Amino acid sequence: MNLPKEFVVEMNNLPELTDFDGFMASYDKAPVKSLRINPLKVPDPECILEDIGISPESDRIPWCETGFYYDDETAPGKHILHEAGAYYIQEASAMAPVEALDIKHGERILDLCAAPGGKSTQIAGHLMGSGILVSNEIIPKRAEILSENIERLGVPNALILCCEPAEIADRFPEFFDKVLVDAPCSGEGMFRKNPDAVKEWSPKAVENCADRQRDILDQAATTLKPGGRLVYSTCTFNRKENEGTIEDFLTGHPDWKLIKMQRFFPHAHRCEGHFAAVLEKSGEAIELSSPKMCEERRIETFGDNLYLLPESCPDLSGLKVVRAGLHLGAIKKGRFEPAHALAMSSVPGMLPVPFLEVSEDLAKSYIRGETFSAPKLPKGWYVICYRGISIGWGKCAAGIMKNHYPKGLRKIL
Repeated sequence: MNLPKEFVVEMNNLPELTDFDGFMASYDKAPVKSLRINPLKVPDPECILEDIGISPESDRIPWCETGFYYDDETAPGKHILHEAGAYYIQEASAMAPVEALDIKHGERILDLCAAPGGKSTQIAGHLMGSGILVSNEIIPKRAEILSENIERLGVPNALILCCEPAEIADRFPEFFDKVLVDAPCSGEGMFRKNPDAVKEWSPKAVENCADRQRDILDQAATTLKPGGRLVYSTCTFNRKENEGTIEDFLTGHPDWKLIKMQRFFPHAHRCEGHFAAVLEKSGEAIELSSPKMCEERRIETFGDNLYLLPESCPDLSGLKVVRAGLHLGAIKKGRFEPAHALAMSSVPGMLPVPFLEVSEDLAKSYIRGETFSAPKLPKGWYVICYRGISIGWGKCAAGIMKNHYPKGLRKIL
């Protein structure tokens, strides 16, 4: 790989890199591939690992219980279970920052720089439908991708916003129990995986990223409750964007303390590259009572659409909201038509409609958008499932199961 000379010199002088030769040799190797099982839809990972060619003994990622490596012969992105939201393809070291948040059920969590959604869906897997997840992304197109991934993985308690960090800071002072700042960075840790990151890198880009990161971190800090935890992370190696940013922050915020820092190098950790720093805000932590989801969640209408808002949902007026909790459906011509998100967030027995298990061939046909014969089934709505995992809606009439899989998601597997 043709690495920038300035980058090579900087890495050779990086104190934390104790094996420079081993690090450089890693660029002659292929990127490591990994995924994370979604506990919202798959309570027991081992029940699907064989389907996607993963060994639970040898392929588990040490720092993430639901994370697994896979090899080049596996193609999990072209599998029914991927479309069903059973897992999220995510770089191994990128799973570490969320684990460092130490999430508890019922907490309020902010993912400030959330697209494309890997860390947000990981947070959601820890919350298991309790509490509230606010996932923010400043770029509208990336916010839409984030929303699609939140929907695919069946997350029921997320607010997706498209706001400047300053807007979030002004609107949510000391609101969150935990905050994740996966800051935009120079992407040095993605050089093996994304050659374009090499072309875009420069010392000036590093300086610009560091300046922006300090501002984002300052804004994020105001949203955290006293006693709360913030994890700052990047997918880059240099000290300016990592230790330097943390040192500057702590100098300006003497009421905060550093708990730990983690670095991941490709030659040492079987991953690409990541940095994470765990910070805590002084003050007394507020103990949460047991979450009461059904009692505290409420349904709101937005035009003809119905959404189930997360528990303790704040006022959203004036904010650019991409997704307000769980999309239940819409009223069309006086009838309720359920949303794809409602099916994706459901497990058998959760809704008062039948869950129809289909074969692999029929599931692929369904994802292509095809109807299928169902001569013995009563008419009405069905949640179509594969391996017990929901993949969308079908509506049976006159012995034919009509396909309600969204047209924009249909594909050939």
